[in-house]
Amino acid sequence: MFGKRGNDGFGKGGSISPPVQQLASAAAVAVAERPATPVLAEPVREAMPVTRAQPLPVPVRKKAARTEDYYDTKSQVFSALIDTIDLSQLAKLDNESAREEIRDIVNDIITIKNFAMSISEQEELLEDICNDVLGYGPLEPLLARDDIADIMVNGAGQTFIEVNGKTIESEVRFRDNAQLLSICQRIVSQVGRRVDESSPICDARLPDGSRVNVIAPPLAIDGTVLTIRKFKKDKLKLDQLVKFGAITPEGAVLLQIIGRVRCNVVISGGTGSGKTTLLNCLTGYIDLEERVITCEDTAELQLQQPHVVRLETRPPNIEGEGEITMRDLIKNCLRMRPERIIVGEVRGPEVFDLLQAMNTGHDGSMGTIHANTPRECLSRMESMIAMGGYTLPAKTVREIIAGSIDVIIQAARLRDGSRRITHITEVIGMEGDVIITQDLMRYELDGEDANGKIIGRHKSTGIGRPHFWDRARYFNEDKRLAATLDAMEKD
Repeated sequence: MFGKRGNDGFGKGGSISPPVQQLASAAAVAVAERPATPVLAEPVREAMPVTRAQPLPVPVRKKAARTEDYYDTKSQVFSALIDTIDLSQLAKLDNESAREEIRDIVNDIITIKNFAMSISEQEELLEDICNDVLGYGPLEPLLARDDIADIMVNGAGQTFIEVNGKTIESEVRFRDNAQLLSICQRIVSQVGRRVDESSPICDARLPDGSRVNVIAPPLAIDGTVLTIRKFKKDKLKLDQLVKFGAITPEGAVLLQIIGRVRCNVVISGGTGSGKTTLLNCLTGYIDLEERVITCEDTAELQLQQPHVVRLETRPPNIEGEGEITMRDLIKNCLRMRPERIIVGEVRGPEVFDLLQAMNTGHDGSMGTIHANTPRECLSRMESMIAMGGYTLPAKTVREIIAGSIDVIIQAARLRDGSRRITHITEVIGMEGDVIITQDLMRYELDGEDANGKIIGRHKSTGIGRPHFWDRARYFNEDKRLAATLDAMEKD
């Protein structure tokens, strides 16, 4: 049963470090002095290991609204759990073992206290308590679903999710903003970052690579805002993008060749257009022997090559010192003998350092940038270089851009929620003061069907021999490139 256990178990006879014991006592007091609608005590979550447990399979079902009786039962069960379990011993277990131990004790508590609960209600309570103690509380059911692309928490009382390109409101709610902020602090602490009133903005990531942004009060007026860009458990490949209609089979082969022959590539697109997914797909065609160095604000790229070095920026500490910027990372990685440099997202003056790297022997480097068209992408780069305080003539800046970038791949999220690769554009060079480009392929809209779904098609522009032809011939890809371009013209 759930009585006090000995030193080798989970009873309070085991040795407990003073900080953990204090936190456990504080949790018990918090439960006893709960507000009118009782909930799980917050301090216990701070005592748990920061590594998130693997969530139990969560069926997609509509749950009944939680009642005050439910929270009262949950609070009583949790109070008894704190009385019984040794937190210091629990922290030594792996996630599955810890979850099983909690489930066993909670089942004993429910039996002894004789709570009137159905099997489904008992399972729901077990799931909630395990998620609160070892995971991310109310977020766990959403994180367990692979069909969700984004989770957007707008304060404790409102959560939206994106499913199949459409944003809908979820039934997930938090007790209050204190619980939401506590969960945000747990997430960001895993990557050595912090979020509170003195540092209210934070970027972080989950263990699976999902991107996290938190903005807390006083900047967020109606409560902490948490945004999670989820990564699929199964990484997308180019052939899956073909299946989804994002690109034609011939276009996918063209992208394979571009990645294989070490073209310098910039992937351009708006928010949520699939830039990072496309970058992950392209990196799949990097040779296994190459040394690849990635530079990111929050590490989310999932390269499969054996020789990959991952670098991540660092925000300033509480004294405002110790910041490591993207520029610092790119400059340093040039001293690390990279063969390719992959920049997760170019946002500012670091674009100049990336262009310099592309132009000095690091062919095949890649990065992403926020822009709506290939031409706008070039203009944004020019503006970012000016932001860095460089006093170079405009023509010189454009010459650097034209001499560094070989291909711009434009991604877009259409109004029906679908994602498409709309342009594969070559950067040819300069003509006077203007950068010359040519499209190899573009996506043309034809309209929409009765259900509001966009109808369109990818079309070749009929370029017989692209500017990187000699590079393709050097890598023995010229015949495949010629056959691909012929097939695109016939379509």
